[in-house]
Amino acid sequence: MSTQASPTPLVTAVIPCLNEELTLALCIRKAQAAFEKLGIVGEIIVADNGSTDKSVQIAQDLGAVVVHQTVRGYGAALDAGINAARGRIVIMGDADDSYDWSAIGPFISKIEEGYDLVMGNRFTGGIEPGAMPPLHKYLGNPVLSFISRIAFRIPIGDFHCGMRAFTKAAYQRLNLRTTGMEYATEMIAAAARIKLRVTEIPFQLHKDKRDRPPHLRSFRDGWRHLRFIVMSAPDHLYLWPGVSALIIGLVLQAALFRAPISLFGIYFGIHFLALAGLLTLAGFNTVSMGVLAKLILQSQYPGTVSPFLDKFTHRFNLEHALISGGVVFGIGFLADCGFLFHWLTQYGASMSGSVHPALVCTNLIVLGISIVFNAFLVQLVLKR
Repeated sequence: MSTQASPTPLVTAVIPCLNEELTLALCIRKAQAAFEKLGIVGEIIVADNGSTDKSVQIAQDLGAVVVHQTVRGYGAALDAGINAARGRIVIMGDADDSYDWSAIGPFISKIEEGYDLVMGNRFTGGIEPGAMPPLHKYLGNPVLSFISRIAFRIPIGDFHCGMRAFTKAAYQRLNLRTTGMEYATEMIAAAARIKLRVTEIPFQLHKDKRDRPPHLRSFRDGWRHLRFIVMSAPDHLYLWPGVSALIIGLVLQAALFRAPISLFGIYFGIHFLALAGLLTLAGFNTVSMGVLAKLILQSQYPGTVSPFLDKFTHRFNLEHALISGGVVFGIGFLADCGFLFHWLTQYGASMSGSVHPALVCTNLIVLGISIVFNAFLVQLVLKR
């Protein structure tokens, strides 16, 4: 007896699930009704994350495919479900009926227009009274979204909306790594790095219909989002602060090389020279860490578009870096040797007149050493 293979779906709805027996059936039925209304072939995957209630049985009884994910976490569950999807278009959304699964048509339309990722925006679509805690509505989401827009240079108003659509092909290029709630931010950050076409549409948030507290923990998950944003933005965390400190430090050292100076009636002496040395050394090492962070992120997210890294990796040469570090070290070392020789020949006479240049040259020694060892580390990361 021959069996006819089920048609390949155009759209896969992926619903992460952890003990959602109260609302899961409602979400599945809404998604099925949406597929029928739109006249498309769709499938529903419930990504179960270890439910101990009747969620799995409910999903199976309604014809949904159940994918089990033993690794706990919102991101881990979604990743398992999305990887199992057969549809060209994937729509993800929660199982608590806070997102209306019957209103997925605009997401599909935007994907068909050529976008790779379509985000819902709850702040433009409307938030039903009681649907979002005031802490999230007025502080958490707006602040984290604002920081993310700056960090990832992408004009998305609601980084944490759980209803979004994307092509399966685009998702496979994202190479997402996080397993928790920060997965939502990582998806947009990765899309920005590889220059996917991203847009957002208004989408209303309803009060969920669960009889228990949500899985989201405000401060724990908020910190995880913020931690991920900061770690994934080396330009803001390392490069810009590091370059600023390095430039200020070098300018101050050049100005104070010979002796203290007065500027606009303000005295700049040895204490400012010590500060200049600190800024120079800390700035250089922070910049070096920023370059390494960008290289590591590029290795973690293949396809990252970065003109800076393209130029850096093309021009970086270990031997040239070692020579540069050696020259900086040599200038400082030879100058300090000259000061020592002068002190010895003067039978330990006062050297107060050479304190400033001696301190600058000592900083050059440390800077040269830093250049040499950071060059080896960059070469190791580049693996060439």
